[in-house]
Amino acid sequence: MQLSSIYIVMGVSGSGKTTVGKLLAERLELPFHDADDFHPAANIEKMSNGIPLDDADRAGWLADMAKAITKWETTGGAVLACSALKEAYRQTLQGGARQPLRWVFLDGSRELLSDRIEHRKGHYMAVDMLDSQLETLEKPAYGLHIELRNDQTPEQVTEQIVHADAAAETKPA
Repeated sequence: MQLSSIYIVMGVSGSGKTTVGKLLAERLELPFHDADDFHPAANIEKMSNGIPLDDADRAGWLADMAKAITKWETTGGAVLACSALKEAYRQTLQGGARQPLRWVFLDGSRELLSDRIEHRKGHYMAVDMLDSQLETLEKPAYGLHIELRNDQTPEQVTEQIVHADAAAETKPA
């Protein structure tokens, strides 16, 4: 059985995970999934009330996504937008996957991220939660790192990912 690639577009709130993830999925002709859709109601309520999630809150959420990733590997691949803030969370997501996940880390300044969150509509994550996420974030030492800038469009970020991924595919092992 051939396994398909799973891309994880990760970063803190406001980094553009969902927007870029959807564009990447469209470009690669893969289904898109958002980690926010895996949160139980209790987690969403906590975040809506400005209460940061702890590791216990995240455990079931991460386990559910790890199961989904294992399924997606055998059904054509996928793109998942997920904060994946800590190395332990990323290891849980890698969990049952039979090949390495393709990590894309969207990184930006606090100022840029805060501005994006303040101008976003219809999302439960408030700007005052950003500092908690930045404190929790353990930047990965692997995968593709994209440093976000004010002058980049989501389409340009997506093109950067596609080109970097294609270049990595052509390198000898």
